[in-house]
Amino acid sequence: MAEANWYVVHTYSGYENKVKADIEKTIENRHLEEQILEVRIPIEDVIEMKNGSKKMVQKKLFPGYVLINMIMNDDTWYVVRNTRGVTGFVGPGSKPVPLTEAEMRPLGIREENVVYDFSVGDHVSVVSGVWRDTVGVIQSMNENKQTVTINVELFGRETPVEISFADILKM
Repeated sequence: MAEANWYVVHTYSGYENKVKADIEKTIENRHLEEQILEVRIPIEDVIEMKNGSKKMVQKKLFPGYVLINMIMNDDTWYVVRNTRGVTGFVGPGSKPVPLTEAEMRPLGIREENVVYDFSVGDHVSVVSGVWRDTVGVIQSMNENKQTVTINVELFGRETPVEISFADILKM
């Protein structure tokens, strides 16, 4: 069986939720659950100031785009491409290009999950990357993005730095 990958679909701006709902309904109707695994709209929580009060709102990271985890074949391509509101896949011509692991990481999408045995307050050592050989205490954890925030000393000040689970070891 072919491997599922994440693809980016371009939609009319403002149609992202409608496209997601339509694709999910088509998956159910055509029994494509084994081929089209997940449909996502990347969002982030943002604090807005309105009338002097703070309000938490969700904003789309990429307006006009929807992410789909699917096995690419003629049937799945046809279903997605012919969904109302979809203008096409991202890629040269009509050939969709899957996202790479590096492109998925900032979106909080990972192919493999790292098993970890640390929590907030634990002392950790950075074993790879820019902050290699740095020691710090975990201030916060984001399990979706699989990152931790530690404070490192930079120019004589404590500075929060976000580091991947894969790049740290518990001390």
